[in-house]
Amino acid sequence: MPALDPGRTALVLVDLMERIVALPLAPRPGGDVLAAAGRLAETFRTAGAPVVHIRVERPGVDTQPPGSDLVAALVRPGDEVVVKRTIGGFQDTGLDELLRSRGARTLVLGGIATNLGVESTARAAADLGYDLVFAEDAMTALTADEHRASVQLDFPRLGTVADTAAITLDGTE
Repeated sequence: MPALDPGRTALVLVDLMERIVALPLAPRPGGDVLAAAGRLAETFRTAGAPVVHIRVERPGVDTQPPGSDLVAALVRPGDEVVVKRTIGGFQDTGLDELLRSRGARTLVLGGIATNLGVESTARAAADLGYDLVFAEDAMTALTADEHRASVQLDFPRLGTVADTAAITLDGTE
């Protein structure tokens, strides 16, 4: 995979929240996803490319469930945080405007769950004209079959699927 332009690329990490990362997940546990996402985020930060974290809030409730914060070790100063109230990250969140203001035309996606938040965000991004790269080892789902269906059947129709080790930005190889 060729190196991506850090001036036109953003990392978008979906729902890496304490309570979601702690779920029984497959094909890999949440801790493995966090490690891969963390390495990728450092690559983006080093290159000066945006890192965007999306977290969900349940609408219509006064208090979110325990563990609804992003995993603190993943978020760094300068990262962006977007709050969504739907499955995908674009609906009424300002995400598109944020990404465009940072010059992003390519999105590298990761998060939990592959077939829900990540895929819904990816479909909307594709509709908005973004080029997509899926960091396969920086995502997981509730079952291995759900993850596999997205990664093998759906994502190749929307963009490029790659391991995080293959995703580089100009000047960071």
